[in-house]
Amino acid sequence: MIEPSPEQTAATPPADQPVTPSAPVDPAAGIDRDNWQDPDNVRWSFQNVARVLPTTPIARGTGPVAELPAAPQDLGEVEVPATEYTEARSVRSVIESTDTDAWMLMHNGTVLTEEYFGEMTASTEHLLMSVSKSLVGTVAGVLAGSGDLDPNRLVTDYVPELAESGYAGATVRHVLDMRSGIRFSEDYLDPKSEVRQIEESIGWSEAKRENPGIGMYEFLTTLEAKSEHGGVFEYRSCETDVLGWVCEKIAGERMQSLMSRVLWSRIGAEQDAIIATDQYGVGMFDGGINTTLRDLARFGYVYTNRGQSLTGQQVAPTTWIGDTLTTSEDVRQAFADGPGDNRMPGGAYHNQFWFPFPDSHAFLALGIHGQMIYMNPGANVLGVKLSSWGLPQDATKLFPTIRAFEALAKAVNSPAAE
Repeated sequence: MIEPSPEQTAATPPADQPVTPSAPVDPAAGIDRDNWQDPDNVRWSFQNVARVLPTTPIARGTGPVAELPAAPQDLGEVEVPATEYTEARSVRSVIESTDTDAWMLMHNGTVLTEEYFGEMTASTEHLLMSVSKSLVGTVAGVLAGSGDLDPNRLVTDYVPELAESGYAGATVRHVLDMRSGIRFSEDYLDPKSEVRQIEESIGWSEAKRENPGIGMYEFLTTLEAKSEHGGVFEYRSCETDVLGWVCEKIAGERMQSLMSRVLWSRIGAEQDAIIATDQYGVGMFDGGINTTLRDLARFGYVYTNRGQSLTGQQVAPTTWIGDTLTTSEDVRQAFADGPGDNRMPGGAYHNQFWFPFPDSHAFLALGIHGQMIYMNPGANVLGVKLSSWGLPQDATKLFPTIRAFEALAKAVNSPAAE
C-alpha cells in the first residue's frame, strides 16, 4: 500500500544559507488499493500500476525492435459525421473530450499521428484493462494453431480443478466467445458484483468479504452456472480468467512467460510489458496487462496483417486470424439476444474481440475507462487510444471514439489523401 509522503518541516535556516524549496507534492500521495480506481486517481494510477499492485514482467525477448516509420499528418480536422445522438464534430474535438492519455493512427504500417498528453510519454506503461483479454485470446490462438488447444474440448479437460464448479460442461469455445452459462455480474459500480469480488480475492482492492484473499484460481472454482452453456453472449471477465488458466495448464507455465514466448517476443516490442498479479503470482488475465502505446500498436498490427508482425514474423496463425474475422450468424444472433444493450446492433463478440458493425471490416479490443485498439484490415488502418475516463463505462466517450477512427479510416483511404 502506498502511504502519503510525510509533511516536511524544518526550522528557519540561518540568513546566510539558501532556503531549500519545499518538496513537490507526490502525485501518489494517498493512493492505495482502496482508491486507485477512483475517478480523481485513475490518470495517475493507470500509468503507475506497479506502485500500487504486485506485478511481474512479460519479457520482450532479445529480438529486433520493429521500426515504426512515420509520415506525420494533421488529422484533427477530419469530420466525424453526425448521428441521431450527436452533432458532427472533428476528430480533435473527440480526442480532447475523452480524457485521452495517448493515441496513434497507422495506415499501411506507417504512423500518421502519435500524441501524448499530461505525464504520458512514449515509454510509459499504461494499464490496458480488458484490452488484456484480446492478448490472452491471441495466446489461445497460438496454442490452437500448434494443435495444443482444441476450442471444442471441455474446459475441465484442461483444468480439472473446475469440475465441481459451474464451468463443468463448458467448452473453451464458450469462454472464448463469452457464451457460458455462468452467473457473473460485470456491474462495475456495484461493490458486491462478481467482477468486484474478483478484485477483492486477488488483492486489487482491500477485501471486505468474509473469506478475502483466496486468489484467482480458487475464486474461479466458486462460480456457479445459471443457465446452459452455449447460449447467449454475456460479457463476463471471468471467462478470460478461465481461458488464461487453460492456457497455463496446456503450456505448463505462467502466462507471464507463456505470453512472452509466443507473443510479446515476436511482435518487435520495444519494452517488456507487465502484468498485475494476485498474491500467488497468478496474472490478472482479464485486465491486468500494462504496456506502451507503441508496443500496443505493434500488437494490433498483427491483426491487420494476416497475423504477421512489423518484423515480418508470423505471430498468430493465419487460420486463427481468419477464424477471428469470420463471425457466423450464430455468433451474431447470440450477441443480439444477450442481456442488456451493447449499443452495437448487428455486432458480435468473438475470440475476445468486439465487432461493432455488421457492414464494416473494423473490430476492436476494448477496456474500461477508455482503452481501445481499432483494427480495420480492409482499410489497412490501425488506431490505438489509451485514456483515463472517470467512469468505467461511458457511451458518450466510447462511441464517438469508434466513429472518429471510422472517419479517419475513410479519410486516409480517400482519393484526396493519396
